[in-house]
Amino acid sequence: MVILSVKNIGVKICCSLCLLFVAIQFWGCGNDKSNPDVSNIQVNMTSVRFDQSFAKLDTGNLVKGLQHLKNEYPFFLNFYLDTLMGFGIQGNFNDSNLAIAKGLKPFLSHPDIHGLLDTVAAHFPNVKQSDEDLKKGFQYMKYYYPNFKIPKVVYFISGLNKWYAFTVDSSLVGVGLDMFLGEKYPYYQAIQIPNYALAKCCPEYIPVNVFQTIFRNQHPFNDDDKNLLDMMIQRGKEQYFLSKIIPFVADAVRIGYSEKQLKWCQENEAMIYNFLVKENLLYETGKAKIVRFVNDGPNSVGMTEESPGNIGTWVGWQIVAHYVNKHPNISLEDLLKPTDPQQFLFQSGYKPR
Repeated sequence: MVILSVKNIGVKICCSLCLLFVAIQFWGCGNDKSNPDVSNIQVNMTSVRFDQSFAKLDTGNLVKGLQHLKNEYPFFLNFYLDTLMGFGIQGNFNDSNLAIAKGLKPFLSHPDIHGLLDTVAAHFPNVKQSDEDLKKGFQYMKYYYPNFKIPKVVYFISGLNKWYAFTVDSSLVGVGLDMFLGEKYPYYQAIQIPNYALAKCCPEYIPVNVFQTIFRNQHPFNDDDKNLLDMMIQRGKEQYFLSKIIPFVADAVRIGYSEKQLKWCQENEAMIYNFLVKENLLYETGKAKIVRFVNDGPNSVGMTEESPGNIGTWVGWQIVAHYVNKHPNISLEDLLKPTDPQQFLFQSGYKPR
């Protein structure tokens, strides 16, 4: 999954996917209890279509257009031009700036960018559904985290740079609409998005990307020298968080599986866990050997072709759900705090049969 999380100057990239499913709840994934009623929680969410304003720039008079954009988006324009897109304009909006003449102007004049902007405009004449989903998610955020400050939502295009969502200092969430044009959009294969991940590039996955990047911004995790169990518990907590914040999104969509893949995991849960144990993978620290179990992929190495990738995340999710069942009074905030993974596993009582 690709989510770009930016805090201060640092940039973290994580990425994403999407399938359209009905909201089906499955046992063992933290969704067996009724969701709280958040309808009366007031959320003042502001969203802006930077992509539309950017598309209107006149390449014959970019300086004036940029000055206007700076007035309209003082919180975003320089960050977009320099940090995200790398033009190096540095707020110097005048005719002598070669970064405008030799960087931004050729970019905006390129036929492929014209076509991309037109495609985004056609696919997203409005963002009503996305706004509704994000607002609902923010209502759940306020329920579990009353002091959470609602960020501004900015829709943009990155020129197919695989930037799906990002946060900036918790005050802003960016959504790259050009990465949600549907799995049949022909140029996704040209930028080497693998076939198994193409289904992730649809609008229904926008709230998943946004709240994943918020989670990762709130709960940074350095996987250096971590074993597979560490990673599984962290990713499992992320999935449990998503199940509470966007419970209206189907389980399969939140983890990036098809319904068939999710059903396979449920039917083969004991086999999956026993495989990880027998292969001595839980406490393995070699990244090349274990990262494949917590990242997206066509399937899980060592298992059948029917197995989905990212199988460690799914098992981690089950462990966290079992832990919550054993500790029903634990708050979401306390659950997500760093813990010793081996103790967490033991205290969860997770032993699938």
